[in-house]
Amino acid sequence: MDIARFRLSTYALLLALLVSSCGSAATTGPSSPDSRAQRVVVLGDSLAVSPSRDRSFPAQLNARAQAARVPAAIANAGVSGDTSEDGLERFDAALASNPDVLVLELGANDGLQGVDVNAVERNLGTIIERARARHIDVLLCGMETPPLHGFQYSIAFHGIFPRLAARYSIPLVPFLLAGVALNPDLNTSDGIHPNADGASRIADTVWPYLAPLIS
Repeated sequence: MDIARFRLSTYALLLALLVSSCGSAATTGPSSPDSRAQRVVVLGDSLAVSPSRDRSFPAQLNARAQAARVPAAIANAGVSGDTSEDGLERFDAALASNPDVLVLELGANDGLQGVDVNAVERNLGTIIERARARHIDVLLCGMETPPLHGFQYSIAFHGIFPRLAARYSIPLVPFLLAGVALNPDLNTSDGIHPNADGASRIADTVWPYLAPLIS
């Protein structure tokens, strides 16, 4: 087994161990007080705009809302390469419309870059607090990171998301890329970003957690 394959194997094992420790039940949020369309913003990175904006998982979520006859408008505020710090800096512009729900999908690039987990948690926590101060419900998307910076870093990184969800009593998608990570059939040729089928699978993962917030 070559080194690259060993790393993928160990990453897959790590993901299985970490994801299995997360609960899978969605936490429901408050229902809309009226029948107007719920406005949703996805604040994310390249995972939110891959393989393209019109085939991304936010676009797929829009399709699911329409199919379920749920009145919702889901805007994609994803920017490739963004870290949690970048997302915090973009917060005011991205949420200028003062939406009803924020889908917070950031952290993957922090993990790949080895950003201090305390800084990542602080950035994401600040985004959550600022959203809640505007009475915006938050759906947090959990992320894992490969052991490029050691297994202890990956484990510490994993803990950020359930800890934030518990602290702020917000729903958590345990792992955004469940079933997609390391699956060549669901990723583009770079093996990192989802293709259209992968984006659809991500939407399948996110929808059960988002639907209670916008129904």
